[in-house]
Amino acid sequence: MTILPMSLRKYVGPREFVRKVLWIAVPLALQQLLNSAMGVVDSIMVARINQVTAVGTAAQIEILMMTIGYGAAAGAGIYMAQFYGANDRTNQRKSFGFGVMLISMISVAWMLAAYFFASQLMQIYIKDSVVISASVSYLSIVLFSYLPGALTMMFSFAYRSIQKTVIPMVIGIIAMSINVILNYGLIFGNFGLPQLGLQGAAIGTLIANMTGFAIHLIYAYSSKQPFIGTFREMFKINRDMFSKMFRRTYPLIFNEFFFGIGGTLYIIAFGTLGTKAMDSYYVGTQIANIFMFVIMGINNANSSMLGAELGKGDLAEARRKGNYFIGLGLMMSVITSFIILISARFMVGLFGLSDPEVVRGAILIVQIFSLRLSLRMFNVIVFSSLRAGGDSRFLAFLDAGILWMIGLPTAFIFVGIIKIQSIALVFLLVQIEQIVRVIIGMKRYIQGSWLKNLTQEIASEV
Repeated sequence: MTILPMSLRKYVGPREFVRKVLWIAVPLALQQLLNSAMGVVDSIMVARINQVTAVGTAAQIEILMMTIGYGAAAGAGIYMAQFYGANDRTNQRKSFGFGVMLISMISVAWMLAAYFFASQLMQIYIKDSVVISASVSYLSIVLFSYLPGALTMMFSFAYRSIQKTVIPMVIGIIAMSINVILNYGLIFGNFGLPQLGLQGAAIGTLIANMTGFAIHLIYAYSSKQPFIGTFREMFKINRDMFSKMFRRTYPLIFNEFFFGIGGTLYIIAFGTLGTKAMDSYYVGTQIANIFMFVIMGINNANSSMLGAELGKGDLAEARRKGNYFIGLGLMMSVITSFIILISARFMVGLFGLSDPEVVRGAILIVQIFSLRLSLRMFNVIVFSSLRAGGDSRFLAFLDAGILWMIGLPTAFIFVGIIKIQSIALVFLLVQIEQIVRVIIGMKRYIQGSWLKNLTQEIASEV
């Protein structure tokens, strides 16, 4: 540390800080890694029956639903973390109840949309009638997993807020293992199970999500977790408290909604390049998602640690730890990008793709993701700092706003007007949005607008 210039030393955390980050981040990172790895395994199995694009297209609905639900869970998580720091268990439970109500309404709304308008939704993403038919078949079953999956995410946020991240990791591993085993059995007819192909993959996902939620519910009550309570303790929230929490939460929901819609529009833009391009993109995305574990681990450790300090009212300590996270994020982004670059060809090879054009495209997509994830990691550190202090409106501008103002126009101009046919080249060019976020986000972080104790906004009323 002594060889660093004085201006940079503030970004290098002491050993105690690193140990605390690892204690919180590693279980979350492992859970994300395993979840992504299981997703790759599922994709490999689906690839064996030539249904990668069908499942990938149907999955866009769940991704959009979970993305919006993430905004609701993150909004509740702001208050759960700060009330944890303030040692206010009463309002911690109400914050959890607030999140459960919002995320349940969101997931049920998307279940109904998927149930009644499955075919129309699939036609938004792709025009191939064979793919649409297969996607609708998969979606008709997997849509029932939306609610238990969303509630599982809410439990995960609750544990993050009290810095007990091992619990959701263990439950997540159990659910993911069930998913892979059932998929292997039901897709191919192994273990004496019927061979159901694409529908078998959907049934495996549904059973796994329901099991994960059931375990969460049983464990939380039996172990008397601080955020769990009676129905009245969690869901009787007076209008003033609900209004104040929702004021900080709705920008996050809108951010995730428009970010999710933006992701959908990216798929539509890329989809005009053909099925082979989309096969390359979906495979590349699955591989890149494996490395999201680093981003998610640091992101959630940042949110919970800064939120606790802000809830205590120690703004100086929150700033100090925020700087440490900036330095840590920079270091991890460089390491992660290097690993992705050197392993891209090997990981694409695991999918056993037969079309050389799809293989080449997927390798390029993964290599470009090394740049995207590096920049995204740095941005997510800034996002989680702003979120911890309730600076949610600016965060919405920084995330979804820049996507709509810069990323999407760039994609549609290069695909629709300039007529670039390489999905890898288009994907590379749209990364300009990540660079813009780094510049604007760091300026906002340094200004310190996010350094706020939100517990003081809410009176401790039962």
